[in-house]
Amino acid sequence: MPPKKKEEDGGAHAGARWGRVKANLKMGVVGLPNVGKSSLFNLLTEQSAAAENFPFCTIDPNEARCSVPDQRFKWLCELYKPASRVPAMLQVTDIAGLIRGASEGAGLGNAFLSHIQSVDGIYHVIRAFESDEVIHVDDSVDPVRDLETIQSELCKKDLEYVQKQVEVFEKVGKGQKAKKLSESYLSAKAKVMDHLEKNLPALVASYSDAEIADFKAVAPALITTKPVVYLVNLSKKAFVRKKSKWLPKIAEWVRSRGGGTVIPFSVEYEQELWEAKDDEAARKKIIDDNEGAKSVLPRIIKVGYKELNLVYFFTCGEKEVRAWNIYGGSLAPQAAGTIHTDFERGFIKAEVVGFDDFKEHCGGKPTMANLKALGKHRQEGKAYTVKDGDIIEFRFNVSK
Repeated sequence: MPPKKKEEDGGAHAGARWGRVKANLKMGVVGLPNVGKSSLFNLLTEQSAAAENFPFCTIDPNEARCSVPDQRFKWLCELYKPASRVPAMLQVTDIAGLIRGASEGAGLGNAFLSHIQSVDGIYHVIRAFESDEVIHVDDSVDPVRDLETIQSELCKKDLEYVQKQVEVFEKVGKGQKAKKLSESYLSAKAKVMDHLEKNLPALVASYSDAEIADFKAVAPALITTKPVVYLVNLSKKAFVRKKSKWLPKIAEWVRSRGGGTVIPFSVEYEQELWEAKDDEAARKKIIDDNEGAKSVLPRIIKVGYKELNLVYFFTCGEKEVRAWNIYGGSLAPQAAGTIHTDFERGFIKAEVVGFDDFKEHCGGKPTMANLKALGKHRQEGKAYTVKDGDIIEFRFNVSK
């Protein structure tokens, strides 16, 4: 198995610096046809999108949301016993399979690539199992070749996009706009063009924020700057044994292209677990009979959420316990605005308690009394950066 990446570390991921600063960001499920994309999408989102055994079964992208697993949310719900329970949600898009030549219009061509441009992060599904029953678009299974195919097509599309954007920018930019072509922009452009021409991801952690900001002003929709989570679809047997001849090769390929999180999983095994979702005893038996192998879906969701640099805070009460998506680094007024625009417009202060403090000192009761007595209940102003897991009540006033 490849070494586990420390995706739990705090702070914005490098890929997030290239993306949109919003709370409603999306992960797109991408890969060649018949690698398990739509089946994974169905499992993640608990719905039934078409997942047949032939190329281009998915044409128009399917979109859905899946809840982000969190023991803190469950604990708060058990404590408050609210009428309404709303967990943090991750938006996921199932995108049609890509084939070689898509950047020149093969298969679904530019329509497919435009769908990838519209998402903010990528779940790149790679097939690493043999099966006579599941057609492979290239007639044989070779995950490294498939990775190269996808990367090449995305780089070609980005290169074409960058060239057109630069031409337009320089054409209409004579005069005032031309003066904005700073050295940092030119440096960033040269780096990205070089990486695209070599079929390498444009995402380079060493880029400065100034370089990224200048480049985004000209080419804001680069596919290869999006954060990627590589999901390796194994057979049930290989997943349970935690062994596959392809995993070291895939891990090396990812490392040589700038790194990223690689998560082995098995659609075959996940479907077996899913079918027993309503029978806890049957589900436990499946896990026990397969060397204790548990579902990887919760980790896939949490890592995708983290790669988008999303976090969430809680609001709690008898009527509702809710987790609110915000972009990492958001200030208190921005967080308040996710609840209602009036909360941000008339923001006065945020009354904040960290989850760990609340759990330790609430005395098993849904009250802030102990926290206030201990000084753990804080009043924060407009400059406060909301932290993941904060429990917040906003004070605001909107006058005419």
